[in-house]
Amino acid sequence: MFTVITAVKSTTPTLTHVIPSQGGDGVSAVTSLGDDVFVARWNRQQVEVYDAVTLTLQRRLKVPELSQYPAGLAACPINNCLYASESEYLQHRVHRVKLSGSNAVKKWAVASSPTGLSVNSEHNLIVACRIANKLQEYTTHGSLVREICLPARVTEPWHAIQLSTGDYVVSQNKSPGVVRVVGVDGQVVRSYGQSQTSDVGQMKYPRGLAVTKNDDILVADEHNNRILSINSSLGSIQELALSVDGGIQCPRGLCLDESRGRIYVGESGGEDRVLVFV
Repeated sequence: MFTVITAVKSTTPTLTHVIPSQGGDGVSAVTSLGDDVFVARWNRQQVEVYDAVTLTLQRRLKVPELSQYPAGLAACPINNCLYASESEYLQHRVHRVKLSGSNAVKKWAVASSPTGLSVNSEHNLIVACRIANKLQEYTTHGSLVREICLPARVTEPWHAIQLSTGDYVVSQNKSPGVVRVVGVDGQVVRSYGQSQTSDVGQMKYPRGLAVTKNDDILVADEHNNRILSINSSLGSIQELALSVDGGIQCPRGLCLDESRGRIYVGESGGEDRVLVFV
């Protein structure tokens, strides 16, 4: 099992498995729940479901009316459901799929251009709305709990995850890119851009995020073809030294499964793989 980053040292995650492309479509999002790994790709109205032990394709979960542009996935163990967002023109919705029985689907409208999704400690859904420039929190039944309007300097929010402090870490899908931590009032608490303590350089279109139990942050820095690790207590940024033949290509989907000690990285270009690191 790897340690993403600590104040003393970091170890290098090792590539253990590659889930190949299923028809040449890029990965837009990846998440896991229990013994399942879920993968969303462009131009599909379904989500691929892989066995987390063997990493073989088990089934395809149909999501009726899901557009060609799924942008985010999140799974909730308490409500036993999978959420998927779509950002196609005039189709700004979230879909909720029950993962038992008939796989019943519920959908509801959200603010403009929903992208990254996450589930917080209250088991509510956090939606980053890129064009509306806000975060929205919903119950599993689609009732709006909270709406956070982001300030003018926090534009293009792609993914947001609530930290143990109650603040939210938000990736800004732009170049140069920034990862910010904002409070429940939307005001910026901290910013991570070009590191003052390392040579990682500027981010270019950071997309997917993952957060450890210690609130350290992983970032899919898509146009730099790399994964960054941010130590929240030190404020330092490092590039994870991930050894992949040909390198990581356009990472967008990102999932951290600490119970298995794994990082899943979904490529939105190149070979359109899901890379599994331990």
